[in-house]
Amino acid sequence: MRGAPGFTLLEMLLAIGISALVLVVINSVLFAALNLRQATAETVDAASPVDFAVNFLKRDLQNCVAPTNASPTAVLSGGFRVGDIVSTGSSEPVSIEMCTASGALSDNLPWGDVQRVTYELKAPATMGADGRDLYRTVTRNLLSTTTPDVDDQLVLSGVQSIKFSCYDGALWNATWDTTSQASVNTNLPVAVRVDIQMVGNAAAQPIEIVVPIETIARTNAVLTATTTTGA
Repeated sequence: MRGAPGFTLLEMLLAIGISALVLVVINSVLFAALNLRQATAETVDAASPVDFAVNFLKRDLQNCVAPTNASPTAVLSGGFRVGDIVSTGSSEPVSIEMCTASGALSDNLPWGDVQRVTYELKAPATMGADGRDLYRTVTRNLLSTTTPDVDDQLVLSGVQSIKFSCYDGALWNATWDTTSQASVNTNLPVAVRVDIQMVGNAAAQPIEIVVPIETIARTNAVLTATTTTGA
């Protein structure tokens, strides 16, 4: 009787070789995809804290409360100060202090949306970490007769420096103070530029954002026009 048809040894070896080659290609593609996914995840994780900090800065600056001309130091009308300044409740100089209507309203809390916010650099909480930590300090109870509670929020780590510049319509100024009687800055700046330099690469360009400020303080003075009549 004739035997059943089958594969020869050469055909089996050829099939095994082709299968092994296909598995090697699939393995290479799989590992390349995993490495790409890991690199993408690390990039996104590294960018997320920066985006978080930028969003906070933009929201606070865009909602700045203009100081009143009658009393630049009024509690709820706010004061806007930029530079190495000493703020209430802070042991170290802060980079900026402002009153902003960025507070979240809640039925469980008696505070309004106006809050005092400062940004400052502090020593890193992690021992041996590079750079400094950027903190956002929030004071909600601005009408407190005692020392108000201050909420320190860690915004970004690994910061080498942060710089605020205020645009007056013609020049960028490194300092701004609406609370000083001797200062010519009685209103908010036209825009604020923030430069954040991260550690790790001194040659890298700083993270820069420019936030226009549309809030303008107005006075209660009545403009009077003088008319002259000819003879």
